[in-house]
Amino acid sequence: MALKNKKGIVLITSYIVIAVLTILGAAFISRSIAEIRVAERGQNSMQAFYLAEAGIDYAIDRLRTTGASGQRSSGLQNIGVYDCVWQRVGSSSTWEIISTGTVGADTQRAIRVELEPDTFARYLYFTDSEHFRWYGWRLPVWFITGDGLGGPLQTNSHFHISGDPVFSDPNFHKPVKSEDDFITYMNGGWPINSTATSNPPYDNPTFEEGLQLGADRAPFPSKALDLRTAAVQDGLMLTGPTSIVLESDGTMTVTNPLKGWTTQNMALPSNGALFVNGGDTTISGTLNGQLSIGTNRNIVIADNVTYNIDPRINPASTDTLGLIAEKDVIISSGAPYDVEIDASIMALGNSFTVENWWAGSPKGAITVFGGLIQDERGPVGTFDPATNTRISGYSKDYQYDARLMTNPPPFYPTTGDYVVVTWREQ
Repeated sequence: MALKNKKGIVLITSYIVIAVLTILGAAFISRSIAEIRVAERGQNSMQAFYLAEAGIDYAIDRLRTTGASGQRSSGLQNIGVYDCVWQRVGSSSTWEIISTGTVGADTQRAIRVELEPDTFARYLYFTDSEHFRWYGWRLPVWFITGDGLGGPLQTNSHFHISGDPVFSDPNFHKPVKSEDDFITYMNGGWPINSTATSNPPYDNPTFEEGLQLGADRAPFPSKALDLRTAAVQDGLMLTGPTSIVLESDGTMTVTNPLKGWTTQNMALPSNGALFVNGGDTTISGTLNGQLSIGTNRNIVIADNVTYNIDPRINPASTDTLGLIAEKDVIISSGAPYDVEIDASIMALGNSFTVENWWAGSPKGAITVFGGLIQDERGPVGTFDPATNTRISGYSKDYQYDARLMTNPPPFYPTTGDYVVVTWREQ
């Protein structure tokens, strides 16, 4: 009897264990299935996100190629599809791209991006060539001891260095870029080409963010077409020699003989575009506002050109100036001993230079706060290659205005690329 009771207890216990194991097994299987589904949903979500990004990349590539709006649907076999649309935002220069990635029947991720055309205002310093033409000669221009440049730098040529100039980029920490794969060093008066970042004991430049030789070439424009068009449409278009004095109250005083204007005071153009055709344009004064001044001839800097609110002191300043000459930008021989230009400057046809750069005694420094972009680099003085001391002209203090990376002067020449200004998932 006792044996039968024990067998019954064992049997009941076995049933209980089997039931518990069955319940646990079912729970485990259910949990595993749930986890697999969660994992699948996570994988589908990531794939949808990557598809949406692929649509953004495609749209940007088409913008670079065509500059026109469009749409596209495309997919990857057995994975999913993306649908993207890109179009200009109203009449502004901003472009909007919306791309949606879809995986399966119910998994979608959407990304919205806004872009602006990339402009040459992104550079502190850019040249298409580090040589200039002078009476039939093609001569190099040098950075020497005492020169300091702080910002994005690039040349479609190679740099010439004598002594100990300093190159930095405190805002974006990008290396100095040169298309050629060498530097020319003065070497105490016997120039040599080298791939090294210094040439002791004679030439010891400082590249605080490094040096990239053999960089990709950046196409360089020859005309300020957008600025010219904007000046005709809603800005100010002038003909013949013109003098402009920028006033700190937000106006400008203009002298233009063909208009019959002698120190005519007026508001800045409403769209910030001013272009002078068929005459040199002389500039000086203090800007309060946003303005680009262009000419198909030369721009002459007669005196300091500064901002009403200095963004180095007050970063909230909205004053921005573009100076764009389809020939030269020239600092007048009558300019101050130390001259400051707060602007992004472009010499599309030739150079940024100093009048009579080879003559007279040494002056002080040219301070450029903004950018200096030129076709052929122009000289601003002369120096003794044995001692790296200046004989005539100015030293260089060029510092980038970081606001220009995303807020360039109106209708500033573009690079053909685009810059993302906002990115968000919808």
